[in-house]
Amino acid sequence: MSKYVKISCMSPPIKEVDTGQGLEGVVLQMIAKWEEHLQHVLPEQPDLIVLPECCDDPTFKGMGTEWLYEYYRYRGNRLLDYFASVAKTHRCYIAYSAMVEMEDGTFRNATLFIDRSGEVCGIYHKNHITIRQKSTSDTLYGKEAHVIQTDFGRVACLICFDINFDELLQQYVEQKPELIVFSSAYHGGLMQAYWAYTCRAHFAGAIWRPETCTLVNPVGEIVGESTLFYPFVTRTINMDSVVVHYDYNWEKLELMKRKYGSKVLISDPTRLNAFLISSETEEFTIQDIVKEFDLELLDDYWIRCRDDRNKEGHLEP
Repeated sequence: MSKYVKISCMSPPIKEVDTGQGLEGVVLQMIAKWEEHLQHVLPEQPDLIVLPECCDDPTFKGMGTEWLYEYYRYRGNRLLDYFASVAKTHRCYIAYSAMVEMEDGTFRNATLFIDRSGEVCGIYHKNHITIRQKSTSDTLYGKEAHVIQTDFGRVACLICFDINFDELLQQYVEQKPELIVFSSAYHGGLMQAYWAYTCRAHFAGAIWRPETCTLVNPVGEIVGESTLFYPFVTRTINMDSVVVHYDYNWEKLELMKRKYGSKVLISDPTRLNAFLISSETEEFTIQDIVKEFDLELLDDYWIRCRDDRNKEGHLEP
């Protein structure tokens, strides 16, 4: 498993379509849109491409919900098949977010995770759709959230409104994802860093323009962001990393840097008193470093703090 993962997040404008060509014409226009926009990131040879929520939604003046769901039914798996062919050709994963019709005729707001062979290796159904979406459509709330295993690590998916719900966050915390993939129609603000830090995971967000796509590290630092002129961003992240606290680790980290120098990296976001440390060499993993210097991981430190508080005689009467 490679420790370095190159991730591209995209936020092109929603496609205005010509409905005079019928539903078939609209589907072809959506495929043509993504053929054009993917050329911005495919030359980078990413390991993963993250697309925004409902990435193949068209728009036109006066478009209503009834027409949109008619489009979904007609479109079927056409865009999924297109993205699967791209993933297979370019040997990358693609997080494809779209409205999906189920066998009973209801819909789910979903992320379909496509692997390097063009196969769907995981599916996430948005657990927290909005009241408005539920009241105006046959879309149902998802009820499960499982990490997806990839060749670069464990991935948790969430979609837009999901980012506001702590119960979903806690489900993922227990599963220890290494990367959070966020397909969305809005940015989420401080919640992006909150999710990344709470899960001790990297965070990749693809959000519709005019918002920005972001890549955030496990201590809440933005390591990549799209811009107005470049509505896409590609960065390489190091998955071979852990989060540790300042307490009881500071002297050990000093010894670590003196011995290994640039072979280990310490990312200090300041004000947090927690650091992200990563191995920048093939000579050893970060777990080797943790063992060699007896570093205490952040979550283990929190457990020890709680245990100390609960010891006899430590809590005020």
